[in-house]
Amino acid sequence: MPKLIANAILFQLGWLVCVFAGDSPWLLVVAAIIAVHLLWVSSWAAEGKLLLSVFLAGSALDSFLLNLGVFDFGEERQLIPLWLALLWLLLASTLNHCLAWTARPWWRASLLGALSAPLSYYAGAKIAGVSLPLGTWQTLALLALVWAVVMPVLHGFAKLYRAQYEQLLRSRQAA
Repeated sequence: MPKLIANAILFQLGWLVCVFAGDSPWLLVVAAIIAVHLLWVSSWAAEGKLLLSVFLAGSALDSFLLNLGVFDFGEERQLIPLWLALLWLLLASTLNHCLAWTARPWWRASLLGALSAPLSYYAGAKIAGVSLPLGTWQTLALLALVWAVVMPVLHGFAKLYRAQYEQLLRSRQAA
């Protein structure tokens, strides 16, 4: 239980750093958070593929939404800023830990995604000065639909990589 609480606290600390600091040297705090996660809460071998996959897939998704005109960072850009991409890395660090309870049944993940993700984006946008050109309610509704699908998919990644890691451990023990 203390590790789950630590995982949730580290995620929240990282979220705050990302949205308040933007693309500044303060983002090194996120690197420290991920290092603590991998050393104390988890391990690179068990979670590295999940962290990298969610970071890349989430960054691509948000960059796609940016190019659709859902977000406006006040400058012409094709890719999301680093601080927003790092939020995906932080989210990935919670999937097998403090958010594991949302994996089954699948609708828990959908419900959590549909309710919490739009609020997180809204709060982050307000703090970081990101505009929502489609309008607040339209953006929140779109994000709710997207995240109702995204969270179960992310848990699917977590389950797949966890099973691969457990299979690797079993094969090493049998050898």
